[in-house]
Amino acid sequence: MKLQVAIDRVGIPRAVEIIRQVADSADVIEVGTSLTKEFGVRALGPLIEAANGTAVLGDIKTCDEGRYEFDLGFDCGFRYLTVMGSSSKGTLDVCYASAETHDGVMMIDLLECDDDRIERISDYDNAVYCLHTSVDSGATADPVGQVRAFKARYPRIRHIAIAGGITKDQLAGLAAEGVEIAIMGSAITKAADIAAACAECKAACRTA
Repeated sequence: MKLQVAIDRVGIPRAVEIIRQVADSADVIEVGTSLTKEFGVRALGPLIEAANGTAVLGDIKTCDEGRYEFDLGFDCGFRYLTVMGSSSKGTLDVCYASAETHDGVMMIDLLECDDDRIERISDYDNAVYCLHTSVDSGATADPVGQVRAFKARYPRIRHIAIAGGITKDQLAGLAAEGVEIAIMGSAITKAADIAAACAECKAACRTA
């Protein structure tokens, strides 16, 4: 299972510091929505450079202008980009086409998407579908159970990520359920020793 480390609500110099501490252990480094909104996608090149080859996700949460935003993000060096599952089918289609063209990955944020909506957008074979509990709503109560139920309902969806207060002790269970990407933020980025916390979480991803 891949470990994605989310960096939010810091300035670019601090983000660079964090990235340098997690790049050796993280599989994906997430440049959070707060940074993309505050500084703009084109200004984030130093963060991609600091990742030193580790894949970087831009959490741009596209909901319209899909081709423009995805083409821009991939051209700026991001490997993964996010689009909201609540977006129009047309937006999802052009984002997926952009990802395929750029050899990138579309991550669909399923925040507030109901079962019927997920069913209607479950046909992007190479996309990653992210089960997401918002920061405003708190941590995911039972992430392992949530993933298990999701897989049973949507067996055609092969690539699953999960975010929302994920803790180190939940990682092995998520890996056992076949989760592709576990997303962690402050549990790593606010640790006293960020590099050590990231390495420990990555090791936990391999224990299942």
